[in-house]
Amino acid sequence: MPKRYEHPQTEVHVDVEGRTLRLTNLEKVLYPSTGTTKGEVLDYYVRVAPVLLPHLAGRPVTRIRWPHGVGSMSFFEKNTPGGTPSWVRTAEVPTTGSRRRRSGGSTGDGAPRADGDTLVFPIVDDLPTLVWMVNLAALELHVHQWTVDEDDEPVGADRLVIDLDPGEPAGLHECCQVALLAREALAERGYDALPVTSGSKGLHLYAPLPEPLPSSETSDLAKAIAEELQAAYPQQVTATMTKSRRRGKVFLDWSQNAGSKTTVAPYSLRGTPRPQVAAPIDWDEVAAGAEDPLGLEQLTPSQVMERVDDYGDLFAL
Repeated sequence: MPKRYEHPQTEVHVDVEGRTLRLTNLEKVLYPSTGTTKGEVLDYYVRVAPVLLPHLAGRPVTRIRWPHGVGSMSFFEKNTPGGTPSWVRTAEVPTTGSRRRRSGGSTGDGAPRADGDTLVFPIVDDLPTLVWMVNLAALELHVHQWTVDEDDEPVGADRLVIDLDPGEPAGLHECCQVALLAREALAERGYDALPVTSGSKGLHLYAPLPEPLPSSETSDLAKAIAEELQAAYPQQVTATMTKSRRRGKVFLDWSQNAGSKTTVAPYSLRGTPRPQVAAPIDWDEVAAGAEDPLGLEQLTPSQVMERVDDYGDLFAL
C-alpha cells in the first residue's frame, strides 16, 4: 500500500532523474470519500508513468487542478504557472482565448488558428515534469489530438477521438453498445479503434491515423460517423450537443477533434468523488459491458496498476 503521510505540512526534497523537486503537503486529502492523499496521488502517477508518458509526449497539456481536493473548487490551467522550473519544456501555441501575448506566427495543420493570440503550454516528456505538475494538485491531464515537433511547431492530428457521453438514465452499459457500432463505422473507413473508459461516466474511442491530418478533417470525419449512427439508431445515439436531447441516449461528441479542444489523457486520474482513471480496456471488455449492465465499471488507480502489471499498455498505438 502507498505510504500515508501523517504529519501536517509535509515538505520533502526528492531527486527525480537528476532533478531536485520540492514536494509539499503530501498528507493533504485530495479525495475525501476514500481519504486518498496527495502523496498517494503522486505515487500513482510515478508508478503509471512508464505507460502514461508516451501518450503525453509532444502534446500540450491542459491541467485541471484541485488545490483543496475534489470536494472543493477546481480550475483549468493552460499557460505554465509562475515559478515553472526553467527545465520544463514548453511550447508557445497560437490559440483562441489567450490574453497572454501577441504573435504573428502561423500554426501547423493541426493547431488552432487565431489572430495572433498565444498560450504557453507545458510539454510533459519526462518524469520530473510529471511529478512537478502533479505536485501542483493537477489531478486531470488533458491533451490535444495533435502534437508539436522538436522545434515546438504544431503538426497535424495523429489520431481521431470520439467521446461517448451518456445522458441519464443511460450509462456505461449503453455506451458500450454504441461503442461497438462506432467501432464498426470506423472499421468501414479503414480505421482501428482503441477503447478507453473515461474515468467519469462514459467511454472514449481513439483511432490512430496513418499520417497526420488537419484537425478540420478529423472533426469532419468524426462528425460524419456520429451523424450516420444518429440516423441509423435514433433511439440510442445523438450527435447533438444540446443536453435536453441527450436523455436516455449516448451523445457522440465529435467536437473534441477541433484544434482547440482537449480530451483527458489515457491513464489520467479524474476529479470524481472517488479516484477513477481514464483506463484503456480491450474490446472483449466492451462487449461484456454491452451485454451486461454490470459487465464493466470505471476503474480505480489500484485496478489500473494491476492491469498494467498483467497486460502492459493496452493503449499502445
